[in-house]
Amino acid sequence: MTVIRSWGWMLSVLLGVALLSGCSGLPSAPSDERAWLTQTEEPETRRRARVRLELAAGYFEQGQTMVALDEINRALVIDPRFAAAHNLRGLILMGLNEPRLAEESFQQALRISPRDGDTWHNLGWFYCQQERFVQSAQAFDTALQSPAYASAARTWMVQGICQARAGQFHEAEASLSRAFQLDASNPITLYNLALLLHKRDDNERARFYLRRLNNTDLANAESLWLGVKIEHRLRNQDAVQQLGRQLVRRFPDSREANAFERGAFDE
Repeated sequence: MTVIRSWGWMLSVLLGVALLSGCSGLPSAPSDERAWLTQTEEPETRRRARVRLELAAGYFEQGQTMVALDEINRALVIDPRFAAAHNLRGLILMGLNEPRLAEESFQQALRISPRDGDTWHNLGWFYCQQERFVQSAQAFDTALQSPAYASAARTWMVQGICQARAGQFHEAEASLSRAFQLDASNPITLYNLALLLHKRDDNERARFYLRRLNNTDLANAESLWLGVKIEHRLRNQDAVQQLGRQLVRRFPDSREANAFERGAFDE
């Protein structure tokens, strides 16, 4: 059973990983480092390296991966002990399909800041991408146990996606449900939890989660089509037609709209 699909919101997962919990959309310092910086003024070398890191993060978010790599390498020339820079370098190298170098960067970040939850989270996502699911689960667990870690909802969500990929559907439901408890508005959590339940023919519960998504501006062709299939399975034809009309009106060129018009509810 496939739970996660290659669609627009998966980019949001990756960006959620990449932002490292920074409120401004830029990588934040590891938790150990943040505690240290509250007590002393940031050294000049770290300040200069941080400027480069922020540039690298901006380029990375814009899809300019090679430019981002160049900037993060410059940051590490200035300050080789900058854990957040090694962490972001790992993400950039993941984007460049350089798994060996990416893992080395994450491990170097953890040698410098071994309790940083953001790095453990990113390493867990890396292992998931490599289908190293046991190591992925261990990394996510370490992230969730890290002191001062502020992104538990994100980690539970991604862990649930990885467990679904591994065929661990009971565990995936538990993780995604925990993510929902911590952040009930996250569209990736809502979609994947509804899809998982629909695949298990638990459509009443699937409808509960998906309606929370489809009643917002974050609904897209895939979430509306999933809503159509859930309502079809529940024999609610009025809701099928309502969601289908919305799907065709808003996303007329999508393959989901085409499937609705063909009546291909079981594809």
